[in-house]
Amino acid sequence: MHIKLLGEAKTILENPRSRHNYFGWPTVAVLQNGDLAMVCSGYRCGHVCPFGKTVMAVSCDGGGTYAGAWPVIDTPLDDRDGGILAFGESGVMVTSFNNTRAAQRNWNGFPPGLDETTVRRNKYYHAYLDTVTDEEEAEFLGSGFRLSFDGGKTFGPLFRSPVTSPHGPALRSDGTILWVGRQFSADDSFESAARLEAWRVDPDTGGMEFAGTVPDMIKNGKKVQACEPHVIELDDGTLLCHFRGEGDGLFTTCQTLSADGGATWSEPEQLLSDRGGAPAHLYRHSSGVLLSSYGYRAGPRYGIRVMLSADNGRRWEKDHILWETTVSSDLGYPATVELKDGTLLTVFYAKDEKDGPAVIKQQKWELTK
Repeated sequence: MHIKLLGEAKTILENPRSRHNYFGWPTVAVLQNGDLAMVCSGYRCGHVCPFGKTVMAVSCDGGGTYAGAWPVIDTPLDDRDGGILAFGESGVMVTSFNNTRAAQRNWNGFPPGLDETTVRRNKYYHAYLDTVTDEEEAEFLGSGFRLSFDGGKTFGPLFRSPVTSPHGPALRSDGTILWVGRQFSADDSFESAARLEAWRVDPDTGGMEFAGTVPDMIKNGKKVQACEPHVIELDDGTLLCHFRGEGDGLFTTCQTLSADGGATWSEPEQLLSDRGGAPAHLYRHSSGVLLSSYGYRAGPRYGIRVMLSADNGRRWEKDHILWETTVSSDLGYPATVELKDGTLLTVFYAKDEKDGPAVIKQQKWELTK
């Protein structure tokens, strides 16, 4: 299999006339009416800052133009990532997570030798964090989601999830919403979030029911740090999950499967080289080909890549290049959907200038023989 790029990648979301000009970690979905909805963390000042909110932009012309982006999840804390799932006749689920004020202050501290521009920026961050109360942090801290039942026009209350993942849950053929994620960590550390779990989501109540645990992956006698999974259901009901594996130089994508609805999972296997790229987003093309798109940060040419499988994930054709840059490794988190004409659209975040803000981009492409 091969891929063919359709035109140049283009920027679809930015905010150049503001210091709140950083957008990252997007996901895109096709809504029930055929519109595209892209969610991400936006109106930030940087990769780690206290101002992020999870926003949505909608395209009614197959990615030609977008309206938005308006906030869907906007707590007093830093709302990171943006996952989206369309379900039922008009249901839409948007996911996000955040972390503590203490973590924010630690990441944006004042070590000796810091340049004056960064000092001023971090003072700005800390001044805002000082306005967030203990009560607000206790109320909003965590992984969360909101539900819409009118195609994403309005959303209900913020519900809590015990797990987090950048692209959110998956929809099974029987209508079940299954969320495979890493246990939520208030400081976003691997030490306090030890494993990947599967949970079923009840959209009527916002409740969640535990399904099972993904076994630890061991490499060279050490536990691989597993995070940022995404799952898809195959035709026979098997669940296929790709997750980001880190530790001892790893930044790679791994695979595990479940044949019993997420209760038990196979021993994870590493799919890419040790620095081959992550995290992945899974999608099935109408031809039956599975797509797993991921970010590549090893350099010297960074970018967005995709691997393809025509046999339900038993074998993968890896490292097809969708987009490349030498500017910055601060990029990735691609997500892909199929358009009405069978072509594909992948959204991701990246920087156009080394010291500039991150923006949301998209690349259109197609599968060829």
